[in-house]
Amino acid sequence: MLENPRSPRVRAVAKLSKRAARQETGLFLLEGPQAAREALAWAPETVLELYATPTALEKHGDVREAAEAAGLDLQYTTEAVLDAMADTVTPQGIVAVARQSPTALKDVLAPGPRLIAICEEVRDPGNLGTIIRAADAAGADAVILTGRTVDPYNPKVVRSTTGSLFHLPVVVDVELADVVGRVREAGVRVVAADVDGGDFLASRDVLAEPTAWLFGNEARGLDDAALAHADLALRLPIYGRAESLNLATAASVCLYETAFAQRAG
Repeated sequence: MLENPRSPRVRAVAKLSKRAARQETGLFLLEGPQAAREALAWAPETVLELYATPTALEKHGDVREAAEAAGLDLQYTTEAVLDAMADTVTPQGIVAVARQSPTALKDVLAPGPRLIAICEEVRDPGNLGTIIRAADAAGADAVILTGRTVDPYNPKVVRSTTGSLFHLPVVVDVELADVVGRVREAGVRVVAADVDGGDFLASRDVLAEPTAWLFGNEARGLDDAALAHADLALRLPIYGRAESLNLATAASVCLYETAFAQRAG
């Protein structure tokens, strides 16, 4: 039983909430039973350590069983230790340490993808996590993050994906110009989501073809240089009085509309 919240082991886990520690170690933090459950189900080889209070493991017996099946040694902790490790104010009694496992761009493009989300300078962790989750739900082949996008292993991003981070390939730290060029070589059209783009409804038929959606910054959208890389720019119509759509909401609609179009036949 880990009982000292100030022990070196506890502090090492807690440091993973900071990007510098994640970059130095190649590890990241998982919090809560859902994140641990999904990681152990879909990427058990990446989970290195699992910490939990006895109460939490009694409540979530499936997590304990999955950890044992993966050959992990469970480390019981006090509530105080778990609180010190976690990034959230009210952790749910389970914390894990996992190895980052981004996918290489060439491995994403080799199978001939039909639906991809590319994020350029998406800065809000909640938005990025929701986009990854939406891409997973829409059956996307991958999510590609340029170097100006928030770290996908940020604890807030990980929580927002609700496990989808382990379900589909995620490419990180790539340059937009290189990504677009290689995506296009793979036979995928790049479509930018932009408020000044063309009529979405009039161009829905093009979405039935292999498509890579390009999403930009929450406040500024895509700059002219980024838009110049796209084959096409489309805007979602606003029928009510809302000034605009939240980025993650707009991305979800774009991804699902593409999934519908590609499955219509």
